[in-house]
Amino acid sequence: MPYMAINLGGVALGVGIDLAFLLRWWLREKHRWGALVPFVLAKLYGMLAALAALGAVSLLGAVTWVALWAGNLAGYLGLVWGVGGSAPDVTRARQLALTPGGYVIVFLLTIVLFGLLKWGPQQSKSKILLGCVAGVLVALSGNVAGVAAIPLGSGVNLAGIGFTGVFGEH
Repeated sequence: MPYMAINLGGVALGVGIDLAFLLRWWLREKHRWGALVPFVLAKLYGMLAALAALGAVSLLGAVTWVALWAGNLAGYLGLVWGVGGSAPDVTRARQLALTPGGYVIVFLLTIVLFGLLKWGPQQSKSKILLGCVAGVLVALSGNVAGVAAIPLGSGVNLAGIGFTGVFGEH
């Protein structure tokens, strides 16, 4: 798997997606907290996927790499060619150390995500997809990687311990 890095343009695009959905929530969805749930959960999943699959040779690793590459390119073009700025590398992440049960939880969350995309309400699909992309784009950057990795990794590993305790080794 190619090296996964994020430039400032990619992070700016991820934050821009956040801002666009906050505006949508404020102006169209009448500040209903429930309307933010699909986007926020998808963003957390995108962050978890990027941190868990960072550099891994897997289908999830390939999908996160493609999202990261496309976001980096679009953000770079917008930042450098759009407004005349620069887009330095801002990667500070390492792959999460997940237990086998933690990877089971990531796998199950991926199945739930695909189920929501397949059978969920039409208006939530864009929230879910763009939430995942925004999560991938900000997950590897500066302080976000450190702040997000510990609770996401610990939470998934804890859930994985519960899963393997019920269904796995005794």
